[in-house]
Amino acid sequence: MGCSFAIVLANIGAAYGMAKSGVGVASVSVLHPDNLIRNLLPIILSSVLSIFGLIISILIASTLSEKSALHTNFLYLGAGVAVGLSCLASGFSIGIIGDAGVRGASMQPKMFVGMALILIFAEVLGEIIWVDRFAVDDYAGDE
Repeated sequence: MGCSFAIVLANIGAAYGMAKSGVGVASVSVLHPDNLIRNLLPIILSSVLSIFGLIISILIASTLSEKSALHTNFLYLGAGVAVGLSCLASGFSIGIIGDAGVRGASMQPKMFVGMALILIFAEVLGEIIWVDRFAVDDYAGDE
């Protein structure tokens, strides 16, 4: 179940971030087509979230066995839920920031650097929970 939560919630967050940012990029690209490639940054960062969920679900699935202890399985469930929810929140924030940031950067090009920094900090929200997953391996001894 932890694998499922990690990959499903991470992909929902990535899809929301791509869709919401894509609306902003599409509306801005009509007026300023020369900034199209630069404005794809939020979409690229959103797609990385689905890769995070995939990697974590593979890591959790590769460590499971038939004779795992019950507490180990609950730890992996918690790790999958934590990674999935953090990627979901990160995808929502990237979508909202990407939509508003792309529209603002098209009107004032100096805002692009600020938008990029805020997007990176929003992406870190999805990455920081990886520490939780790797800390679970220290506590998940089969006894």
